[in-house]
This record gives sequence, C-alpha cells and structure tokens, in this order.
Amino acid sequence: MKPFDKCPVCGGELVEKEVEKLLKGGVHTAVFKVHADVCLRCGERLYSAETVRRFEQIRQKLERQEVAEFKLVGQTFQVA
Repeated sequence: MKPFDKCPVCGGELVEKEVEKLLKGGVHTAVFKVHADVCLRCGERLYSAETVRRFEQIRQKLERQEVAEFKLVGQTFQVA
C-alpha cells in the first residue's frame, strides 16, 4: 500500500514513473535512475524510504570520492 493516495502538496493524482535524480556530494555529481510516485499536476516526486537511504549512501561515496564503481559519463566545466 502506498503512503499517499494523492499528492500531499496539491492533491493531484500520483503515478509511478522511472525518473532521474541528480545527487551531489563534494565536487562530484551522479545521475541515478529510480522509481518514484510523481504528481501529474505539480510534478512533486515521492520516493520510498529505501530509495532515500540509497541516495544518502551515494552522496557519502561521492563526498569520500569513492567513485570507482560509478560509470564516468563526462565532465563539467565552469565558464569564468
């Protein structure tokens, strides 16, 4: 059973979708594909407790620069 039948922000309908989440830790950023309940009206995303725990694990690895198991996708540059 889902914790919410409707969006807690606007009351809109929730549907399960695969989404991309950007996670930042230290100087690194990771893109993580996960399932979330997404509001069709306002776009709010609701994640499971297990998914949120996984987010925190990934952030900690990024901060400690333990990125060997992650696939390098590109580089980011800042224009002065």
